[in-house]
Amino acid sequence: MALETIETGLKAALMRDGTRILAELLNGLNLPTDVSRHGEECFGKQGCTIETVLGPIHLERNYYYDRQMHRGRLPLDEALGLIQGYSPGLARLMCWGGTQSVSYPAASEALRRYGSLEVDPRQIQRLVNEMGPDLAEELDRPVLTEASAAAPTIYVSVDATGVPMRSKELAGRKGKQPDGSAKTREAKLGCIFTQHHLDEQGRPWRDLDSTTYVGALETAEEFGYRIHREATRRNVFEAAKLIFIGDGAAWIWEQAKKHFPTAVQILDFYHASEHLKLLAEALEPSDENAVRSLLERWQECLRQNQLDQVIADVCARMPRQGSRRKSANQQMAYLETNRHRIQYGTFQKHGWFIGSGVIEAGCKTVIGQRLKQSGMLWSLPGAQNVLTLRCATSSRRFDQAWDALHSTLALAA
Repeated sequence: MALETIETGLKAALMRDGTRILAELLNGLNLPTDVSRHGEECFGKQGCTIETVLGPIHLERNYYYDRQMHRGRLPLDEALGLIQGYSPGLARLMCWGGTQSVSYPAASEALRRYGSLEVDPRQIQRLVNEMGPDLAEELDRPVLTEASAAAPTIYVSVDATGVPMRSKELAGRKGKQPDGSAKTREAKLGCIFTQHHLDEQGRPWRDLDSTTYVGALETAEEFGYRIHREATRRNVFEAAKLIFIGDGAAWIWEQAKKHFPTAVQILDFYHASEHLKLLAEALEPSDENAVRSLLERWQECLRQNQLDQVIADVCARMPRQGSRRKSANQQMAYLETNRHRIQYGTFQKHGWFIGSGVIEAGCKTVIGQRLKQSGMLWSLPGAQNVLTLRCATSSRRFDQAWDALHSTLALAA
C-alpha cells in the first residue's frame, strides 16, 4: 500500500475522531452564563451544525428569548465565539486564505488540499467582508510598540495604484480612458521601515521584518491621517532621523509636509531620472544615443548635488521656441521645485535610501497580486476589506489583531 494512501486515510480517521471528541466536549459544557436573564424565557435545546478545523459537528445549546425586547440569545454560541456558524479557528483560516490566495476560489481549493476542509468560496468572501471592518478598527487602535523606538533611522513612504472597480463604484469619476471615464479607483499604500546598518559596500540596509503597511481607498487627506496614526504606533517621531520618500505626486508631498514636517524629504531617484530623460528628449528629439548620454551625465550630476550643472547644460542647448522649449522648461521647473529633495550626494553620504523600491514593491505585492488579477472588478467595501487584511498579514499583525478582537467579542458576550 502506498504511503500516501496510509497518510491520507490516517488523517481522515483522526479528523473524524477529533470531531466526535470536540462535539462531546462542547455539548457537555455547563456554562455559568447559560441561565435566563431578566425577562428571558428558555426554549430548550436548539440544534445546529458548526464548521470547525476538524470538520462539521452537531451542537445542541439552549435558546433564550425576551418577548418584550424581541431579542434571542444563544449563550454557548457567544461563549465559543462562533462567527456565521464557523469556529474561530476555521474563521481565522478562511480570512487568512481569502486574502493571501489570488482569489476566493483559490482560497477554497487551498483549504481543501491543505486542511481537508470543504468551504465554499462565497462563504470565504462573506466572512472576509464580515470581519474586515472589525479587524480594521482593531488594527487602528493607538497602541505603541517598542520595536522601532531605538531605531536611528526610520523611513515613511507612500504611493498609490489603481484597482479595477465595478461600474457603480466609478459613476461620475474622471479617468484616463479616451472618453474621460475611469476604470479604476486609486488605492493608497503607506509603509514604515527602519534602518540600523549599512552593508559591506556602504549602502543602506533595511532591517529585516521591520516594514509595516497601511492601505485604503480614500482621499489623500484621510490617508494622511491614517499613515500618521501608523507612524505614531511605530514611534517614528522618536527616531534620530526621519526620512520621507515619495514620487513626484503633489498629494504625497502635501501630506508629508502636514504630518511629517520634520522629516527629510527624498524624491525617488527613478522618478527624478524619468524627468531627466524627458528633458534630454526635448533637447535631442531624434538622437537616442545623445539622449542616453545626457541622461547618464545628468544622473551622475544629481548624485553629486550638481543640479546647477544640469541647468547649465540645458541652457546651452535650449531650443529658441516651440513645443520642445516648453517641454524643457516644464522639466526644469520640476527639478527646481524638488531641488531640496534631490540632494542625492548628501543623502548617500549619510547612508540613506534614495529610492522608493520598498513602497513600489508593496503596491505590486500587497495590492496588485490580490486586487489586480485579470477579470477582477471590485466593490469599494470588498476591495477595502481585502486590502486591510493584506496589510495586516504583510505587517505580521493579523494574528495579534484577530486574537485581540476575539477576546473583546468574548468579553462582550
